[in-house]
Amino acid sequence: MKERYYLVREDILPEAIVKTIQVKQLLASGDVKTVHEAAEQIGLSRSAFYKYKDGIHLINQLERDRIVNISLDLDHQSGILSKVLAVIADYGGNVLTIQQSIPLQGRANVVISVEMSRLSEELGSLLTGLQALSGVKRVRLIGQG
Repeated sequence: MKERYYLVREDILPEAIVKTIQVKQLLASGDVKTVHEAAEQIGLSRSAFYKYKDGIHLINQLERDRIVNISLDLDHQSGILSKVLAVIADYGGNVLTIQQSIPLQGRANVVISVEMSRLSEELGSLLTGLQALSGVKRVRLIGQG
């Protein structure tokens, strides 16, 4: 059977699933050392934690494990691509590939593949930061995986 995924608002999730995320966050932060300690602090049984732990993830955690492809339309100006790459680096993105078209009518399309595991902010913030650059005419997320 093929796995299916849903995007669900937190307030309609069962309490055990929400608490499972809280336990995972405590463990990831290092505030607690063991599952027992974290589950006890949150008020969740260890059996419930182990039942749900591999099936529930915060959406931003899933995004950080991915590679995204970003399409940008850039003015034909010296240094604009360098500025784009600097913004990606400032946000913690790792550029994997760059594909650039020849400028036509003063604009070039660039597609950049970015590995996001060390992104310091949400993907939307990176896209907004790129769009704010002078000489960037359009930014689109064209794929992620």
